Amino acid sequence: MSVVIVNPSSAGGSTGEAWPQIASDLRAEFGAFRPLFTKKRGDAAALASEAARKGEKLIIACGGDGTVSEVANGILSSGKDVELGILPSGTGGDFRRTLEIPSKSRAAAKVLSTGRTVKIDVGRVSFVDHKGNEAMRYFVGVASCGMSTKVIERVKKDGISFAASLLQTAVRTTPTRLVVQLDDSHERNLAVLNYCVANARYFGGGMKIAPDAKLTDGKFDVVGVGDLSVLKIFTSAPRVYTGSHLSMPEVSHALARKITVRPHDRTAEVALEVDGELPGRLPATFQIVPKALRVRTR
Repeated sequence: MSVVIVNPSSAGGSTGEAWPQIASDLRAEFGAFRPLFTKKRGDAAALASEAARKGEKLIIACGGDGTVSEVANGILSSGKDVELGILPSGTGGDFRRTLEIPSKSRAAAKVLSTGRTVKIDVGRVSFVDHKGNEAMRYFVGVASCGMSTKVIERVKKDGISFAASLLQTAVRTTPTRLVVQLDDSHERNLAVLNYCVANARYFGGGMKIAPDAKLTDGKFDVVGVGDLSVLKIFTSAPRVYTGSHLSMPEVSHALARKITVRPHDRTAEVALEVDGELPGRLPATFQIVPKALRVRTR
């Protein structure tokens, strides 16, 4: 019997309220399952790791991108060959968009029942956590620094949408100065509004930040958004949702397997975003781990 790890607090608590209907849809399309409920941050990873070590072959994450990422981390840290399933019920839903998994629970449950299995790449990032210690975690979607961290902080604090937070944050944003190295190339100094290391295509609640990203090519898509005026941020915002921003002269795009990023000013604290969460700060090193995770998709 497969395990479903449920984050009842996701989507502002609406997952917990909707769980009876979600469970009914899952049972009708997928069959029997065993639910495990999280109580705090980190529980999903711990529950997934324990379930994997006990021999579960399919672990389903029910929640948003943070829950999916935690469950993936639990599976990967266990060292077991376990498949990840996704039952979306969260704020962003960016990773399921790349996999083209439906947002409705009944349709997503059908994918879990009849879908195919693919082996996807994951990212591994080393960084500095909030206590000042070196830390490491995996990510399946996008990691970033710059304006995105302030947008997410505002979303979590004020409970507003990503789009609304983006517009509010843009008015107060100044460029972030970084030193970046892609693979074995020379270090480069950059001034960016946002810098993204993308395994998947979407982040920020539907922004198609890396429209060409592939989960199976063994490379990150690295997207840097340069110093834009407030007016240009407002007028260009729709292009990020359609994925047409890569043609802008202020936007850079490259492919790489390893990226190191640090603040230009070594005393500056630059926050890091990973799969929609804010686990710490730069400096950070990102490495691709090819075909590391099995995922059920349509």
